[in-house]
Amino acid sequence: MKSFNTKEKLVAYLNSVRGKNLKIGLVPTMGALHEGHLSLIAASKEKCDLTIASIFVNPTQFNKADDLLKYPKPIERDKQLLEKAGCDILFNPEVSEMYHDNERWNYKVGNLNTILEGKFRPGHYEGVTQIVYKLFTLVEPDFAFFGQKDYQQFLVISELTKHFKLPIQLQACPIIREKDGLAMSSRNVRLNQLEHEKSLQLYQSLKFIKANYGKLPKEGLLNQAKGFYNDDLLDLEYLEIADQHTLSPINDQKNAIVLVACSVGSTRLIDNMMLP
Repeated sequence: MKSFNTKEKLVAYLNSVRGKNLKIGLVPTMGALHEGHLSLIAASKEKCDLTIASIFVNPTQFNKADDLLKYPKPIERDKQLLEKAGCDILFNPEVSEMYHDNERWNYKVGNLNTILEGKFRPGHYEGVTQIVYKLFTLVEPDFAFFGQKDYQQFLVISELTKHFKLPIQLQACPIIREKDGLAMSSRNVRLNQLEHEKSLQLYQSLKFIKANYGKLPKEGLLNQAKGFYNDDLLDLEYLEIADQHTLSPINDQKNAIVLVACSVGSTRLIDNMMLP
């Protein structure tokens, strides 16, 4: 695996191989890799000739400074996992390499910036789109791979790609779960044993909704599912059923998704499940 930490060196290498008509896949990450990330590497390797993973803890998408400081950064372990997974290139820049002083980003995210994650994490998607646009225009991949767990983020990036007319095919890959059902996340390492047990209520509530979707009225179904969060360690932010394409209130039972965000102790987790 080749490793680059400057844009100049990465671009120079990519320019040297572009004439070979290779399909390039990009897997953008913030590191602290787990099986979910590695499944994206596998998906890229299946579809592309050259797979690039980026590891960059992007400061502009954190709306809480404390969350940024606590974000795990096991870079040596991440490199070993990428090597083992057969990743071809790692791009691991410093913040100063990706951002200049007083840099401004004026892209308007739109309605997705005001609901669900956008509502509870103001400014988050401005930061996400800023760094993803930088990576897309730097690497110029044919494909980019993202996990379904961050489903709203995938929709936001899809809109970004359309807005700037970027010739990149986006791939949403299935959520990878731990054996007990908890959606894999870099944040899971911050859960103690009791918190991990309590966090399973996210998965259980989603399964309950999926099992009863179409059998109960929407509001009644959601109210029953919220009963899974009656615990002092759980602070439910939202549990919503929405249209898969827009995240607006559903008007078609066949194209729905249920999404949840909940803090377990001091760790914020998200999850979702397609319906029915």
